[in-house]
Amino acid sequence: MANHPSAKKRHRQNLKRSERNGQIRARMRTMVKQAREAVATGSDDADARVKAAVRELYRAASKNVLNKRTASRRVARLMKAKKTA
Repeated sequence: MANHPSAKKRHRQNLKRSERNGQIRARMRTMVKQAREAVATGSDDADARVKAAVRELYRAASKNVLNKRTASRRVARLMKAKKTA
């Protein structure tokens, strides 16, 4: 455990950030999963779900939870799946 005041503060910040990042990551994964399922089943709301998933991916990238290139790659794959379905 940290003993120095600045190390204690850093630890507190890391806990808060990891909790926030986990929430963002979980929401992003849920949206992407729902979009993939909607595309696979040919659902009526597939376009809306894909749009929401893309938005979440870019939001995660803007908050440095996900690398921007990773987000772009996942968006491209999602759009490709939508187009071929």
